[in-house]
Amino acid sequence: MKNIFVLAIATLAFAACGEKKPVFTVKGTVEGAQDSVLYLYNNSLSGPVKLDSVKLGKDGAFCFESEAPQAPDLYCLNIDNQIIYIGIDSTETVTIKAKYPNMSQRYEVEGSENCQKIKELALKQQQLQQQAIALEQNLDLSRQQALDSIQTLVKAYKYDVVRNYIYPDPKTIYAYFGLFQTLGQWNLFDRQVAEDVPIFAAVATSWDTFYPESDRAKHLHNMALKGMNDNRQAMAREMMAAETAEKVVTSGILDLELPDASGRTRTLTSLNGKVVLLDFHLFGMKESAARILSLRELYNKYHAQGFEIYQVGLDENEHFWKQQTDNLPWICVYDPTYASAQRYNVQDLPEYFLIDRSNTLYKRSSQMNDVEAEIRTLLANPTSSAK
Repeated sequence: MKNIFVLAIATLAFAACGEKKPVFTVKGTVEGAQDSVLYLYNNSLSGPVKLDSVKLGKDGAFCFESEAPQAPDLYCLNIDNQIIYIGIDSTETVTIKAKYPNMSQRYEVEGSENCQKIKELALKQQQLQQQAIALEQNLDLSRQQALDSIQTLVKAYKYDVVRNYIYPDPKTIYAYFGLFQTLGQWNLFDRQVAEDVPIFAAVATSWDTFYPESDRAKHLHNMALKGMNDNRQAMAREMMAAETAEKVVTSGILDLELPDASGRTRTLTSLNGKVVLLDFHLFGMKESAARILSLRELYNKYHAQGFEIYQVGLDENEHFWKQQTDNLPWICVYDPTYASAQRYNVQDLPEYFLIDRSNTLYKRSSQMNDVEAEIRTLLANPTSSAK
């Protein structure tokens, strides 16, 4: 009777073990990180989710187990924002051997092609970031020369990622990782850029086919559709801009009718009689604070003499734009569609134009060496206009 009871308990225990959910394993060592806390995160669409952590000993050994995802997903190891990205698509075991500090650059990975490809992409991205910073800080280059050089680097980088990582197997988590890489705060691939739309579509179609119920597949699907729609709208705006380009000559300026923070429509032509700085601005830009400070100095100095600023905010997040413009004394209007910037053929940000008292376009930024001197000229001579 006792043997039967023991057998029954063992059978129940075996059944319970059989119900255990499949897991993946990430193990290895982090050299030089004794007493540091190593975290395992899931990089979900809504933000990082902590799954586990361990305080490292002298040998730096660790071993994490977590429930295997239903579809490929992104994870990372993190010590003090030193991050190693990991791609998991099954019950695999991934081995990481890293050296701290700078473990995001100094590590080896075994057991996963996904993780090896992600490592390659992460290192390439870090190198691109360093090259871009070096160009920005090169005093022998003008700002435009530096920007042109960075754009050349980015174009070559994107070609490499598309040819060697995304198009060969778009259903992989490393293809997904490559698609959403950034340079600083900017996405390298932008669904609003015409040549990038097919790349989003390729990855979205593949994920729709292989992982139709996953959150990432649905997210990609929506982004690809929105990208195609945005591209069609951009083409329509370009056609409109081409049709109206000649009107600058006959009517002085292309009028803008845009809402301010309270929803009131503010028109550019309503400022007839004033010297106007038409400014296209992105408050999310690194240089935004310094730019706003310089505009404040101009406004405070010349507003009483008839100077006005009509600033077009192009940020996607309206709430963020309202916060940034809340205490600005000049006219701030909002255009997340970029349609107004397209009409004025804005190629880079920030960009600005001067308009004289007769509502005639005077000059754009590239034609002015000293904008303050130009403002003084227009204030002193209401009929001045560029020849």
